[in-house]
Amino acid sequence: MNNVVKSDAAGEGATARTMRERLGALLGRRHEALSPWVLRRTLGELQAVNDPAVSDVEGGRRAAGVASWYAGASPEERRDCWLLMSEQFAPDVSALDEARRDYEVALGTPGEAEAEVRLRRAYVSPRTRLLQRFAAFPQGLRFLLDMRAELLPHLKSDKRLVALDAELEALFSTWFDVAFLNLQRISWQSPAALVEKLIKYEAVHDVTSWADAKNRLDEDRRCYGFFHPRLPGEPLIFVEVALLQGLASSMPPLLDESADAADLGKASTAIFYSISNTQQGLKGVGFGDSLIKRVVETLRAEFSQLKEFATLSPIPGLRGWLGKQAEALWAATPARTRQAIDKQLGTSGLTSAALLAALDKPKELDEKSPLARWLQGAAARYLAPELAPGDRPLDAVARFHLGNGARVERINWLGDPSAKGVKQSYGLMVNYLYDLKRLDKHRAALARGKIPVSGAVQSLLD
Repeated sequence: MNNVVKSDAAGEGATARTMRERLGALLGRRHEALSPWVLRRTLGELQAVNDPAVSDVEGGRRAAGVASWYAGASPEERRDCWLLMSEQFAPDVSALDEARRDYEVALGTPGEAEAEVRLRRAYVSPRTRLLQRFAAFPQGLRFLLDMRAELLPHLKSDKRLVALDAELEALFSTWFDVAFLNLQRISWQSPAALVEKLIKYEAVHDVTSWADAKNRLDEDRRCYGFFHPRLPGEPLIFVEVALLQGLASSMPPLLDESADAADLGKASTAIFYSISNTQQGLKGVGFGDSLIKRVVETLRAEFSQLKEFATLSPIPGLRGWLGKQAEALWAATPARTRQAIDKQLGTSGLTSAALLAALDKPKELDEKSPLARWLQGAAARYLAPELAPGDRPLDAVARFHLGNGARVERINWLGDPSAKGVKQSYGLMVNYLYDLKRLDKHRAALARGKIPVSGAVQSLLD
């Protein structure tokens, strides 16, 4: 494509023009990335990609040309391209209205099914075929994933992009269906490039060195990822697993590079301690639950003695929530507990602000102290009875595991004593237990607004 031509015809204070106005204009304005004639040329090239008279192969070749231009475009120019895709390839409203009227007339008649098919086809926008053509060339899927990852942060400020984002998410939900993904074990013997990607994408517990990576991928550990055939060597999501005897309560032993290897023959519990998505462009496309289920099946086939499947998970939203709720929680704390905490801290009439300040050094607190017990009770309340609108768990990690049928099993004091762990949750971590016989029961309870918890967690709430 030709170089962008801009014009200073309008001052900085000029009202922003719509895409339709810009396409019909003769001159560009100072803060418009693509001039009208380049904008029209870009639209023409997108329409050529979408031309139904050409084959998908030819459409893909044309899409590759647009993608080549896009790679060298500025962020502002790319945004103009998104707007063209979003606004200029919408469904035909008149055809949609006609198909809907025909369907309503056909209801209850022999022609109802055919009318429904026509209605469904009318809902398919030209934008769908445009994006499918971009996916047709070899690097097309990578291009679309990166494009969506780039546009996601702009959705709140520019609602014109919502249609394009929704179309991409719908297509990705089909293209990245778990039926088309391969589950692969990632080990220390895997290609170095793949291990490097694990180090890069690890989102829960940072990999600090190659020795750390080796420890996580050694023979007494397991790591599995979902891969798509069109993105070889690129894990979409991966999970790290430790095979132990009983529940894990703390991260440092799991990440200890000098620790002896676990005896896999005696392992009774699989601990999922890190799950990381690698593609921001797949936001909203859920396959983490399927990953856990597939990994459980794989582990049971390899280690028949495994009886428990659980996580050791962070509580990323706890500190923020407690900061807002501390005053109300402290006011509702029984007088006897308040007095015990006052005595522990050597204070009288402790305020909620002072309480939070005392919690800021959890490593100096004894796990069984009144203040530590109060914090664990607050965490239990955050994870269990407190719900967000729509009867959803407040915590994002909790939403994921509880939505998959797990239950809140145990809250662990100083489970993550790292700076990140203390910043997120005062070092607390939680075990979610996947009881394979009760997953459906737990999901049904969650749908009724009741979060399943163990007796140990319930005792913190009583």
